[in-house]
Amino acid sequence: MFVLSIIMGILMIIGGFSCMFTPLATFLQTGIYIGVMMFVYGVIGIARGIRREAQTLEVVFAVLALIVGLISIFRPGSTLIFDGIILNLIAVWYVAQGISSIVLAFQTREQFSGWVLILITGILSLVLGIYSFAHPMVTALTAGILIGMYFVETGINMIALAVAANSIQSYRR
Repeated sequence: MFVLSIIMGILMIIGGFSCMFTPLATFLQTGIYIGVMMFVYGVIGIARGIRREAQTLEVVFAVLALIVGLISIFRPGSTLIFDGIILNLIAVWYVAQGISSIVLAFQTREQFSGWVLILITGILSLVLGIYSFAHPMVTALTAGILIGMYFVETGINMIALAVAANSIQSYRR
């Protein structure tokens, strides 16, 4: 298990750097990933419905997810729709985060001396969300880089945990 974890960690790091060096291609592949995930969700939901573990509405959503997943897998270009949705969700999330931080800053103005920092980060998040709507390609590049950074970090963690687990086992012997 130690060797497998080290190998997987190294592969994650290599994949992460690959994602960071090709951020747009990385981002464009997220649509395929979402399509596959929807397909799997649909299959599991339908199986739960057959075993009578799911409600009718859950089965309906599972069937819809299965159909959308199949379309995204077998129809080239349909994953671009998912990519566009992801870009808009990122922008909406930044705007919502910014607005909630600004509201929180003004609500805690009397009780918390650091309310100005919350206000500044809220304004920055709001501006970033508006910018993300105006320039989706920059958001796509950023998302690809962040995915790559996540893979590198996960790879390093896998290696560190494998080494730590191996040294604990060696100590116990």
